[in-house]
Amino acid sequence: RAAEWQLDQPAWSGRLRITARGSTAFIRLEDKSSGELFAQAPVEQFPGIAVESVTDSSRYFVIRVEDENGRRAFIGVGFMDRGDAFDFNVALQDHFKWVRQQSELARQDPDQGPKLDLGFKEGQTIKLNIANMKKKEGATGNARPRPAGPGGLTLLPPPPAGRCSGERPPSLPGPARLPGTPITDSVLSWPQPGAPAAPAADAWGDFAKASG
Repeated sequence: RAAEWQLDQPAWSGRLRITARGSTAFIRLEDKSSGELFAQAPVEQFPGIAVESVTDSSRYFVIRVEDENGRRAFIGVGFMDRGDAFDFNVALQDHFKWVRQQSELARQDPDQGPKLDLGFKEGQTIKLNIANMKKKEGATGNARPRPAGPGGLTLLPPPPAGRCSGERPPSLPGPARLPGTPITDSVLSWPQPGAPAAPAADAWGDFAKASG
């Protein structure tokens, strides 16, 4: 209870400052003029035994100070302004809230090793073989048309050769002989090169003579 303290005659007065190193917060009591350290209280958990509020006021606390040799003592501190006491409380709460968030992030990411960097370094280049890509595109996209035979007919490739067998193919029947027609080697005669072609019939007929 703060009412049991000698509030009208404090043993020391100065400024209070909160710093942090890692997950530990430090309550520093310093001289308000020179900044010389009077006492320091390390806080590893809040709320906890290192900082406790009194039961009869919101402006007074009990803190556990510790020196360089590890000796500890509990002292009472208080603020004349209620707003300063509120800021003191909020500063400790914000620090340990950040500590909890960092701990949760560490548990969510079990792989703490170095990340794989796939980005390009300065001056780094890559090489693409475009010649093979063009060759493949030309083989599939630029197919040459087959040459056409006489009269605009398309010449087809010969049929694939069949499997060899020991049987002889049946003989083809000879040309049929019509009465009074002698059998000759050439049944049909093709026009000779250079011979004048027969005049083609007019495809339009009488339509070419129609007016308009």
